[in-house]
Amino acid sequence: MSSHATQQRLSRSERLDRLPFTRRHARLLGGSGLGWALDAMDVGLISFVMAALAQQWSLSAGQVSLVGSIGFVGMAIGASVGGLLADRLGRRQVFALTLLVYGLATGAAALSVGLAMLVALRFVVGLGLGAELPVASTLVSEYAPKAIRGRVVVALEAFWALGWILAALIGYFVVPTSDDGWRWALAIGAVPAVYAAVVRFGLPESVRFLEGKGRHEEAEAAVRGYEEAAGVAAPEPATATGPVPSTEPAPARAEGEGSGAAATAGESIWSPALRRRTGALWVVWFCINLSYYGAFLWLPSLLVADGFSLVKSFQYTLIITLAQLPGYAVSAWLIEVWGRRATLATFLLGSALSALLFGTADSVTTIIGFGMMLSFFNLGAWGALYAVGPELYPTRVRGTGAGAAAAFGRLASIAAPFVVPPLVGLGGSWAVFAVFGAAFAVAAGAALLLPELKGRALTE
Repeated sequence: MSSHATQQRLSRSERLDRLPFTRRHARLLGGSGLGWALDAMDVGLISFVMAALAQQWSLSAGQVSLVGSIGFVGMAIGASVGGLLADRLGRRQVFALTLLVYGLATGAAALSVGLAMLVALRFVVGLGLGAELPVASTLVSEYAPKAIRGRVVVALEAFWALGWILAALIGYFVVPTSDDGWRWALAIGAVPAVYAAVVRFGLPESVRFLEGKGRHEEAEAAVRGYEEAAGVAAPEPATATGPVPSTEPAPARAEGEGSGAAATAGESIWSPALRRRTGALWVVWFCINLSYYGAFLWLPSLLVADGFSLVKSFQYTLIITLAQLPGYAVSAWLIEVWGRRATLATFLLGSALSALLFGTADSVTTIIGFGMMLSFFNLGAWGALYAVGPELYPTRVRGTGAGAAAAFGRLASIAAPFVVPPLVGLGGSWAVFAVFGAAFAVAAGAALLLPELKGRALTE
């Protein structure tokens, strides 16, 4: 049988899956990744703003917790609504809208005249931030070739480290310079509003979304653009006017779940075919959010409370943050070698051990050393988690499934800033990081309940 006849039988998704990684993939990854980095920069900046305002505005621990927490209230709502909108309006449209919303709100927050105004604007910022992350990962995963999909999504998540490092640099070089340093830091955070136009007009829409809406000519044009970039011939025009059924076998059934075909037919992420993976994914999201944001949002403030100056605490936080990059790199490599589940569980267990060790740190050397371990394992786990999520669901609920898990995780993000002060009072830093270590261990157990989908095509 000729290769041409074989190609005509391929669905558009399969045509994308067979392609090598090209410059067009790199542009999508870089364009989405820059938006991701700007998101991380905004989230990271608030940890430095919290430490500065605690001194300048004489805020109580509860008020500081509110500043750190309110953004996650918005993120919980934004993640859920953003996923739903992405399945209805398109990945690219919602991605651009979220950048515009949180960029403008962050710039406005720089003009805050009091706690109430800052809190209100941080809530709006959270709406945009929460909606962006699951939408961006869904868009990238739907274009990435299946052989390296996990690696590509982890590479996207690695942009988070770049954004957090940028936040740490701004925190170190800008925030301590004057009483208005935190305002200038937030003003820099308005950049995403400008970048929204680049996303809207420079990135492609999801082929699977376009097919689901009956926009087959646009879907075909998008696929052909990627095929041309890879030097691969496209089918004849007569075969490219409608959807082509996938020839991929259904994903392997996870214990206690329905078949892959049933999962595709189900409209709900809580259908019998999907509920086990949804439940396990939600547990991982909740525990990793609780530990990550509880630790890293409070890190500069905890170091100040331990007697370090504002400048020194920001410096140590910057050094610790640098370990995020190799964490992502190792995770990106292992995810296509070990698989998604094993990589995610391993990095979560490493995070648990690192958190326990960091809680015992009693010198600059151990603070930085164990802190870098925590950064390495924690952010490697984040990379694997974002690779896992979109693969678990069929196209029609992929954005919803990824967004709902992120939204549930944001509930832990909301609680995390409030959990730290009473734990410090109860047993100091050791109590804080013992709780976070336990949460990481629970997440690792839940990760082992997820199905392994390495090398499989995304279900339609």
